[in-house]
Amino acid sequence: MASLTVDHVAMHYAVPGGIDVHALEDVSFTLEKGEMLAILGPSGCGKTTLLNIIAGFLTPTEGKTMLNDEPIVGPSSERGVVFQQGALFEWLTVAENIGFGPRMKGKPKNETDELIDHLLDTVGLHGYGGTAIYSLSGGMQQRVALARCLANDPELILMDEPLGALDALTREKMQGLLLRLWNETGKTIILITHSVEEALFLGANLFVMAPRPGRIIKIDALPFPKRGLIENPREIKAAPDFIEKREEVLSMIWEMEEQIMGHQQENIG
Repeated sequence: MASLTVDHVAMHYAVPGGIDVHALEDVSFTLEKGEMLAILGPSGCGKTTLLNIIAGFLTPTEGKTMLNDEPIVGPSSERGVVFQQGALFEWLTVAENIGFGPRMKGKPKNETDELIDHLLDTVGLHGYGGTAIYSLSGGMQQRVALARCLANDPELILMDEPLGALDALTREKMQGLLLRLWNETGKTIILITHSVEEALFLGANLFVMAPRPGRIIKIDALPFPKRGLIENPREIKAAPDFIEKREEVLSMIWEMEEQIMGHQQENIG
């Protein structure tokens, strides 16, 4: 059974000046339980709009989305979201942030405390439960954001550039953590990223989207995430088949970006 169904979704919205933006057009796909999907595309292709529709933050102007055959009509704990910035509660400790969702659901304190301890170990933050959020590095804050998302036990995890603000070394370490969490939890994950290398390394399934109106123009099934669980990440990213795929996808996106810039120059002229 498909975990997620996106059925002929389109999205139009108006911006100041009375301009109608055609953000998405006829986007359809299914994502099976436990799959990891990475979505790439040039700026303005509707990646984040699509993610927000699946999260239930936006209602599409056409089409529908369903999770386990149930229509998505708004935000729900069955769909967890991890943003580029962790959106953590600065006035709470690490443990209090992670346990916020279970507490709101009325989960007993002893069970919540056990869950917090387990998730701190899972994301590599053992011993940091009492630490203030503002004292953590960016990478550590994103680990807290991941743990907070997992604490609600969502069926589907949606990630919008979750590693985009991190330095290169921390970002690579976090990529390894995401692969491990995906493998160990069996969660269905959708990742939005601007990094072609990151998308190839993490996306067992890869979608490339075209600019407005946003639509899927390329679908790939990739072997690199499974290899990343047992092989050295640097060796994978330096392998000829990875480089060949990276250059193929990068060329597609580069060409689309060039077309966008050309249209913008024409409009300015």
